[in-house]
Amino acid sequence: MAESGLVEQGTPIAETRRRQIEGVASALFRERGYAGTGMREIARGLQLRGASLYAHVGSKEDVLFSIVERAADRFATAISPYLHADGMSAESRLRGMIRAHVLVLTDDLEDATVFLHEWRFLGPERRARILARRDNHEQAFRDSIAAGTAAGDFRLVDERLAARSLLSSLNGIAGWWRADGPLSADQVAEAYADLHVSGLLTEASARHSGRFQR
Repeated sequence: MAESGLVEQGTPIAETRRRQIEGVASALFRERGYAGTGMREIARGLQLRGASLYAHVGSKEDVLFSIVERAADRFATAISPYLHADGMSAESRLRGMIRAHVLVLTDDLEDATVFLHEWRFLGPERRARILARRDNHEQAFRDSIAAGTAAGDFRLVDERLAARSLLSSLNGIAGWWRADGPLSADQVAEAYADLHVSGLLTEASARHSGRFQR
């Protein structure tokens, strides 16, 4: 049913409608890209008239920013427990961070894909804010790898390149994984954790963890 008229912001109804708008927009941004999606297409997906969409959101960029910021929040929240866990080995910490990152990706492929690729269309101020959050996320992985190297668990590597390679690999999952595919999200998360952590372990650490093979 078409809808018109202003909706009071902050009410449960307004928040529900906003999330519906963002859900449709996220799917369209993933399929067509931000630049290839207009407000009319978003409104059509909700059976709204184009003009009435502005009763709920200020602009298309506002919608994009909300989607991207929510995804950034989820990635940060997911890895946070591993950053502050005392007594956890470097291997367990990095393994947990990898699994957490993958599970956020696979839990909402639309939002994750928009976060990874469409954030560049934000205005300068918002783009800078999201870039800082992306950098902080990468830094957390770099710090984890560096801590593992300092502890003697990981080989001596360039942690900047290692973190970027790792995250690039993980983020690529959003391009091929499907919920109805042969591998569950947990299986993919565990497999990628094995792949990347095993590649960093020193021979002694690999022997200790039972992962060393000639």
